[in-house]
Amino acid sequence: MRAIEQDRFGGPEVLKLVEVDRPEPGPAEVLVRVHAAGVNPTDLWHRATGGLIGRPVRLGWDVSGVVEAVGVGAARFSPGDEVFGMPRLPQPAGTYAEYVTAPSRHLARKPAGLPHVEAAGLGLAGLTAWQALVDVADVRPGQRVLVHAAAGGVGHLAVQIAKARGAHVIGTASAAKHAFVRGLGADEVVDYTTTDFAETLHDLDVVIDSIGGEYGPRSLRTLRPGGVLVSLASPAETYLEQEAARQGRRARFMIVEPDHAGLSSLAELVGAGLLRVEVGTVLPLEQVAAAHELGQTGRTRGKIVLTL
Repeated sequence: MRAIEQDRFGGPEVLKLVEVDRPEPGPAEVLVRVHAAGVNPTDLWHRATGGLIGRPVRLGWDVSGVVEAVGVGAARFSPGDEVFGMPRLPQPAGTYAEYVTAPSRHLARKPAGLPHVEAAGLGLAGLTAWQALVDVADVRPGQRVLVHAAAGGVGHLAVQIAKARGAHVIGTASAAKHAFVRGLGADEVVDYTTTDFAETLHDLDVVIDSIGGEYGPRSLRTLRPGGVLVSLASPAETYLEQEAARQGRRARFMIVEPDHAGLSSLAELVGAGLLRVEVGTVLPLEQVAAAHELGQTGRTRGKIVLTL
């Protein structure tokens, strides 16, 4: 099969298209014929530095495709089933390939009306938003939720999930993306290039921060007492937990985890018309370097997806 590999850390040029043996599913695993694979910021981080793994690996965690074979004991799916998901993170998965194996419980059934290209952009970003808003923050109707980078991969899904849970949603985005963010359901949009959100927003219940750095401390200032900041940016953000406690607020750093129940909940929202995936760029597998170059700009709207 064709797959993308790297033998050293570096820029997008280290990614090479190679021919490798097709994997076989182990116990409780399935073999998926990949139709599309999402590109995420964590892919860029692992390519350049090794990320949480510390060594060059086959990249890719987002996948949408068709079950080709099932391993012993993998009773949830049968060959021919259409699935999507985010297998193995933080361990390597290697979805930038024509076939990938995955634990069956790291996948869910793809909504029938959702194209593979869009489903491939839903797993990692969607689970990140879901786990931040639902599992960590427990967002409830009437709460005020701020989503930073609201037009981005995680952000545009977080806006919709928070809205589906009955929240009053505020997003930060550049002026050119305000109409898009409002179209997702945001009640307010703040232009971060001209307005200091920390000076204009107050008494928030939840802030979702995928940017990090000085955004974390500034976001704490916008929370009501007892409010929660969920940081998705970097393990270094754990220092915010002590600072938040000192202020009578809460902060949590979160790494997304594989979760078939969360994936199924996302699929239900898609089926109900409450969640859509914005795919900004679609490229073939062999143009993976161009996809990573685009991702490095930090100016994309929605998701970047590779097709096979």
